[in-house]
Amino acid sequence: MRYRTLGATGLRVSEVGFGTWGLGGAANGAVAYGPTHDSQSVAALQAARDRGINFFDTADFYGFGHSEEVLAAAFGGVRGEVVIASKGGMLADGSQDFSPRHLRSALEGSLRRLRTDYVDLYQLHSPSLEAMRSDELRRELERFRVEGKVRAFGISARSPEDALVAVADLGFKCVQANFSLVDQRALECGLFEACRLARAAVIARTPLCFGFLTGRYSAATPFDPNDHRNRWSPEQRERWAAAMGLFVTAMANRPGETPAQFALRFCLSHAEVASAIPGMLTPGHVQENATASDLGPLAPGEITRIAAVYRQHSFFVGA
Repeated sequence: MRYRTLGATGLRVSEVGFGTWGLGGAANGAVAYGPTHDSQSVAALQAARDRGINFFDTADFYGFGHSEEVLAAAFGGVRGEVVIASKGGMLADGSQDFSPRHLRSALEGSLRRLRTDYVDLYQLHSPSLEAMRSDELRRELERFRVEGKVRAFGISARSPEDALVAVADLGFKCVQANFSLVDQRALECGLFEACRLARAAVIARTPLCFGFLTGRYSAATPFDPNDHRNRWSPEQRERWAAAMGLFVTAMANRPGETPAQFALRFCLSHAEVASAIPGMLTPGHVQENATASDLGPLAPGEITRIAAVYRQHSFFVGA
């Protein structure tokens, strides 16, 4: 496992991280990837740590707190050996509250569930541009850091374009944004260039496009009723399921490499990405995804071919 610095935060994170949205399961009526078993979730988290993964991204919204509780169960005795990122600002009904009062309450709730007195990275969860620009909110985040409740803070942005504003205009040193073979807006909008100039870092979420870049799903794959992928249209699911087939020429002469590993290596071939955080539910997922770090970055020629495929196709219905 290789490690990278999370921008100017000073945090050192595994370049393959662990996105824990799915570990929240269907707890408390949540919608993610369907029901989970905590024993399997804990086994996956512990397998990740054994494999060198030290970066775990969660939120109070994931399973309405359950994802954080599972993390605490897995790492209660080794808290200092893992880097935990959480988020606040989302409410159970899907609305948002980024008032300093709510955010402080949300952070305290996360700390209780995580059974820790600090989080390494605290992120605003999909804030509006107005919330991001709030001086009052920024001062409260700074107070969290001074009080030792967070080591660093950042933005989990609604879009790469919003992440660009956070870095270029507002000075945030860590942003989370969508980035994958089928979603390269972070490159197109100038986010990566802005991060280079500002010594900021990107956490790449959805690097496997909700699992569709693993090659394991088709548009006809039945999902659990509590799986959010049911909310996407059949046309959108079909487009994502067919996407990896368009990139196979760039995967030539790679016996044994899985589509998931190739997709993660694409993300990690960009120095601005400090960590790519695929969702993982089992130790098997962990082993496959962690191996992407062992395989190293893609060759420049492969990146060029990938860019050509991306420009020639639209991977979002209606885009």
